[in-house]
Amino acid sequence: MKNNCYASASFGLESIVARELKELGIENIRTRDARVYFDADEEEIIKANLWLRSADRIYIVLGEFRATSFDELYDSIFDMEWQEILPKDAYISVNGDTVRSTIMSVSDVQSVTKKAIVSKLKEKYGISFFRENGEEYPVYVSIIRDNVTVALNTSGEGLNRRGYRVANVKAPIRETLASGIIHISRWSDRPFYDPMCGSGTIAIEAAMKAKNIAPGLRRKTAIERWNSELEQTAVRLRSEAKASIIEDPEVLIHASDIDVSCVESAKRNARKAGVEDIIRFSAGDVRRFRPETEEGTIIINPPYAIRLNNSKEIDDLYAAIGRIYRKLSGFRLYSICADEDFAEKFGMKEDSKRKLYNGNIRCYLYQYFKRRENGKE
Repeated sequence: MKNNCYASASFGLESIVARELKELGIENIRTRDARVYFDADEEEIIKANLWLRSADRIYIVLGEFRATSFDELYDSIFDMEWQEILPKDAYISVNGDTVRSTIMSVSDVQSVTKKAIVSKLKEKYGISFFRENGEEYPVYVSIIRDNVTVALNTSGEGLNRRGYRVANVKAPIRETLASGIIHISRWSDRPFYDPMCGSGTIAIEAAMKAKNIAPGLRRKTAIERWNSELEQTAVRLRSEAKASIIEDPEVLIHASDIDVSCVESAKRNARKAGVEDIIRFSAGDVRRFRPETEEGTIIINPPYAIRLNNSKEIDDLYAAIGRIYRKLSGFRLYSICADEDFAEKFGMKEDSKRKLYNGNIRCYLYQYFKRRENGKE
């Protein structure tokens, strides 16, 4: 049976997630702000959790209705057939959000939702006490302009939790955003450079894509804990994913950073991700960046002035990177940055700019497409 589902995503990555779903053979894909809806059976939901690189979580939509009071919210949730969804020992966690709605208290939304679900299950199962000593079923209630969506979170923790980040650095880029930027760049097999690698996330995500490593390979999601059949399906799909890994892809990936401790952290993370063998790590200042090839893709996540007191230092860094890039031929450059005047400081107007979010920070992906004199990329 097909379920109405949606993948949550950072603003600006909806079309990327839609493209990923299409590549998985998922049907009836529809995009909205920060969500991509689709139809999927349970196996396809598990596959989406296993393979989507740019999505945050996967949800099954259980009900949609309008509510402008807590009484309406309670009654509508109570009227849902929860006994067909949850076993009588389910541990029910409720999260939610509310935007531009009459009901604004998220904590009260959570409390009312939990009360309505438990009351319905106690009635249907004929029990006076609901123990909640079984597997967790995360319920998510979203209210936007008084329109309520009640959904089941099949992912559990966010899909950005790949399981490889064992060594962290300050202000790391989210794994799903890094992967989304790589998708936007259309990178596949060109030489790849990240000369400001930090904890290595961008290079690692590129290497995982090159080796066809499923991003969810090292983690269990909520749905596969709900019953033995779902668990067996997840085990089979994970086994198939392992068998599809490309051990020695013909790609060149370079990652460097001026901070030696960052390079060491990046190496540890790459080793955990199983991609250390195809990434060349080195210590070096981006101001003296010299690629080893005549063409390639450069993706950088430079520091943002809003995070540092010394904006003059950041301005000089942007200008230095721009001077280096203008000397290169055959390279595409992508820079994720929160500074709206990055291009001016960089010294070149971007060929394309895309609004994205790094956590709760509004950023722009500045895209530069260099071409050789003969017009070829």
